[in-house]
Amino acid sequence: MSYAIIKTGGKQYKVSEGTSIDVEKLNVEVGSDAIFEDVLMFSDGSDVKVGNPTIDGAKVTAEVVDQYRAKKVTAFKFKRRKGFHKTKGHRQHLTRLTIKEISA
Repeated sequence: MSYAIIKTGGKQYKVSEGTSIDVEKLNVEVGSDAIFEDVLMFSDGSDVKVGNPTIDGAKVTAEVVDQYRAKKVTAFKFKRRKGFHKTKGHRQHLTRLTIKEISA
């Protein structure tokens, strides 16, 4: 089973063909392809290639399935005995991808 480790949005993801991942929002239309050229590592089951920091010529192609917002995260701050409390909410914009092809 082959897999790769890619970098997008300041995070690293382990991907293999046919899997689905959620990444920070990409500026790509739903139904089109996103190509990631920041491949940090590639393994085809027997051979492992590690980049320094990336592998030259390697790329991962993924199809954009959905653009959506994650569940709300609530941040609550308070200071005891002071009467201070603050509530703030946040919803992250995400892109759901399905990995189509890994080439190294």
